[in-house]
Amino acid sequence: MTTDTVMEATPDRVRRFIFEDQPVRGHWVRIGQGWRALREFRDYSPPVRELLGQAVGASVLLAATLKFKGTLTLQIQGNGACGLLVAQCTDDFRFRALARAQGEGTATELTPELFRWLVGDEGRLTVTIESEDSDLRYQGVVPLTGHSLVACLEQYFASSEQLPTRLQLAADADCIAGLLVQQLPGAREEQESGDAEVTGPTAWDKVQQGLAAVSRGELLQCNAEELLIWNFKAGDVRLFEGSQTGFGCRCSTERVSGMLKSLGEDEVKDVLREQGAVTVTCDFCNRPYTFDQPAVEALFGHVH
Repeated sequence: MTTDTVMEATPDRVRRFIFEDQPVRGHWVRIGQGWRALREFRDYSPPVRELLGQAVGASVLLAATLKFKGTLTLQIQGNGACGLLVAQCTDDFRFRALARAQGEGTATELTPELFRWLVGDEGRLTVTIESEDSDLRYQGVVPLTGHSLVACLEQYFASSEQLPTRLQLAADADCIAGLLVQQLPGAREEQESGDAEVTGPTAWDKVQQGLAAVSRGELLQCNAEELLIWNFKAGDVRLFEGSQTGFGCRCSTERVSGMLKSLGEDEVKDVLREQGAVTVTCDFCNRPYTFDQPAVEALFGHVH
């Protein structure tokens, strides 16, 4: 294995890797401190926490495959106990996430059966990509027909015009970890055309086998170097240093002010009269924004 650096990967980092002379690339992510910071003001049951952590890891991995300046949002919406789950990641790998669940029971781990119960039988997975540099907005939607978030995400890639993609995701109370591998454009077409002689498993076949062999425990406990050396036999792997990632909510006084203005002066002042102040709490980080009477007057241009 060759690496761009001898520095050990930090707990909160996403790293890219490629297989030398093979049409396969991938990304690895591990998040510790940022995952705990995200949950500092919220309590989730273990299964919901695990599903939310997997969604955070997936949002970072998916953002890492793109070259854009903007935001990637992964959303699960259904009629199960977890009616809504949202994970967002920006181009600089700052993420935030939330889940709204009720009646999820006393289970201690996320099983396939519990996943189906959490998302319900009419759920959908939506991936939205929004660019800051243009009005570009891409959205892909697939039904939640699998028995895991990984299966549903792989279905999303299969049904879209993207690259053949496989994932592994894991999360516990302390850590999120994930692996994503993709077959590069043109590789499958070359094999199918007959121009390339195939006498055994292809590099893509071997990579998929290696990924399937990674256990949940290995994913959570091992660093990128160890995982790639032990599990992937498709050839020499080049692992890049990557980028730091972490929890970062994008709420601000300016954003909340804009939201209040959109509600209209009459409605905001009605709340002010009833409650003595207008308080808006961010759904993602639970940070409260409070506007007293002078602040509300200033908000609508009535400065005395």
